[in-house]
Amino acid sequence: MSDTLQQWLADEEAVLAALAKGPGPGVASPEQVAGKSGLELMHAMLRGELPYAAIAPTLDFLIVGVGDGTATFQGTPLPRHFNPMGTVHGGWFATLLDSALGCAVHTKMPPGRAYTTAELGVNIVRALTPKVPRVRAIGQVVHCGRQLATAEARLVGPDGTLYAHATTTCLVFETR
Repeated sequence: MSDTLQQWLADEEAVLAALAKGPGPGVASPEQVAGKSGLELMHAMLRGELPYAAIAPTLDFLIVGVGDGTATFQGTPLPRHFNPMGTVHGGWFATLLDSALGCAVHTKMPPGRAYTTAELGVNIVRALTPKVPRVRAIGQVVHCGRQLATAEARLVGPDGTLYAHATTTCLVFETR
């Protein structure tokens, strides 16, 4: 097992332990998010203080890190994610990448601001099978303005192999 994969698995274990201490999957209440920036909310979720997305355990992925304008998700490609041809379904790629893109944008939101995906473009460049034990979707904001935000992401294996890349345009709006 490569050093990178060992580190990825250790990161995954640490995040799962923190999430297990928290409220589980769900939606944060208005009181929980009031007055907090997107980055503060993402850090609170990673500490297990806020609910995490219910879709994550369903599709075998989780958020493993965030920073100012960045978000990293890790996924486990499994046979249950296969298309009829025996490789991982494009929707799994898209969901993992969309999560990294959206959460990267979320980290740039000040209190009282939110976003929604307006456009998502995914380019799958290599088939993915469970022979690859984990992949990471690494999202990074390109631009974050008052009304629009853009971001890009790459889906890579522990050996650095690129499996897909994506872009998004998000609409930014007031929540109050």
